[in-house]
Amino acid sequence: MSKNALPLAGLTVIEFTHMVMGPSMGLILADLGAEVLKIEPLEGDNTRRLGGSGAGYFPMYNRNKSSLALDMKSPAGLATALRLIDGADIVIENFRPGAMEALGLGYAALSARNPRLIHCSGKGFLSGPYERRTALDEVAQMMGGLAYMTGLPDKPMRAGASVIDVTGAMFGVIAILAALEQRHSTGRGQAVTTSLYETTAFLVGQHMAQYAVTGKPAPPMSQRQSAWGVYDIFESCHGEKVFVAVVSDTQWRMLCEAFGFIEFAADEALARNNERVRQRERILPVIRERFRLYSQADLMLKLERTGLPFAPVARPEQLFDDPHLNAGGLLPVTLPGGQQTKLPALPIEMDSQRLGLRREPPAVGQGGPEALLAAGLTQAEVQALLDQGVLRA
Repeated sequence: MSKNALPLAGLTVIEFTHMVMGPSMGLILADLGAEVLKIEPLEGDNTRRLGGSGAGYFPMYNRNKSSLALDMKSPAGLATALRLIDGADIVIENFRPGAMEALGLGYAALSARNPRLIHCSGKGFLSGPYERRTALDEVAQMMGGLAYMTGLPDKPMRAGASVIDVTGAMFGVIAILAALEQRHSTGRGQAVTTSLYETTAFLVGQHMAQYAVTGKPAPPMSQRQSAWGVYDIFESCHGEKVFVAVVSDTQWRMLCEAFGFIEFAADEALARNNERVRQRERILPVIRERFRLYSQADLMLKLERTGLPFAPVARPEQLFDDPHLNAGGLLPVTLPGGQQTKLPALPIEMDSQRLGLRREPPAVGQGGPEALLAAGLTQAEVQALLDQGVLRA
């Protein structure tokens, strides 16, 4: 899909972000075709230097963007940022509450200059008693009930990815797109906010509703009370694990026929899911024993031919070799050290096409001077910023 054919082509986004939530908003908008300019300190976003579990943040969430390394504490740097914002459609930020206002970059100040501006903030909390608190993905998971639902009863555990940061970013983009649509009729932009805590509450809302309906607290998923008789992890003959689900009475009949569970197929009591749930201790050991007769590959092949839901229990590094992802779901990316890798594309198709890579994750300042020229600054003005040490190319 050509750049001009992308749905958000022609929109300009100025990004003041770090870590995961804010950059994820910019990533989604950029992949959809918006021109996203990431404003960084002269030394670059601190996220670039993270190690451990944060080592993948920058390359994963900053493709298809340009970088403007700018000294925002200098009058010339701030004035340059304001000139860019004056011509922008969207500003996104995810710094602590009050940080943008302290720089003169809050919505009230910016909208007075650019009434069409849509200003999206990614925060820990929406309006309320907690709104001034600083939060992280894990803070939200802990206080929002997700860590409890993920771990053991006495050992809460965060989910194994930055699910709240990324989902909060998705809600932010939904709000931005809604504001863009509203701008078509009103001619004006608006401030929108997305948050970590409320995102977590939305995700665990099903468990809140479960309590409201049943009067019983939802147990952690590690102790879950499954709604289905067969919904578990099984082992193949070599100990490799496969998750298998049977979530309808039709699928139960398919399982019995495919794997020769003659006794189960003849038992009318097991024809209904709720009775299978009550008899899990009877049926699961038999299924486990039968599945152990197969290799993982043969078991999955049989399950796929039967049409039952199944999944190998994979590790993240194994996804690099997944044939389905390699059919279009992984984009070639160059890491900061020059190594080549592949990282996931947005999980959507538009007009039967995947959204691709137009720009590698930028080096510090890469594309910044070009973005300033495109915004109307003269070559002399850009050179003056470079000479003053306000801009890094």
